[in-house]
Amino acid sequence: MWKRRKQTRRPETLPLELCDLCAATFPADQAVRGYVADSSSVHPTDEHRDGLRRVTACGEAHLDAIRREYARRPFVNEELWAAKITRVLTSGPPALSMTQLACRTGLHEPDIRRAIAWHNERCRRMAQ
Repeated sequence: MWKRRKQTRRPETLPLELCDLCAATFPADQAVRGYVADSSSVHPTDEHRDGLRRVTACGEAHLDAIRREYARRPFVNEELWAAKITRVLTSGPPALSMTQLACRTGLHEPDIRRAIAWHNERCRRMAQ
């Protein structure tokens, strides 16, 4: 009477990764990953990873090229500190005293002031 259709399996699609150097896509299980020093990178929840950026490459040669590229970039402490302050101010009360900000970021007041000055100067340059 009624014929049953055979169950057809859909081919499983593997998640793809993107090479940070050449933008090639490839299966995630073939990815080569590492960390590079980057003062613009802060982790949303783990402050021990602040200043480190996770990079993905399609092979060891491209990972080495990415590492060389980041090694040529300056590591600006004030940039890292400004990012830490931004993380604190966007994840909790938006107004904190200098003491509270120091406690939540782990920075000292002079470092916080340098970070704010760096941020303001950067904003001024971008507005021009």
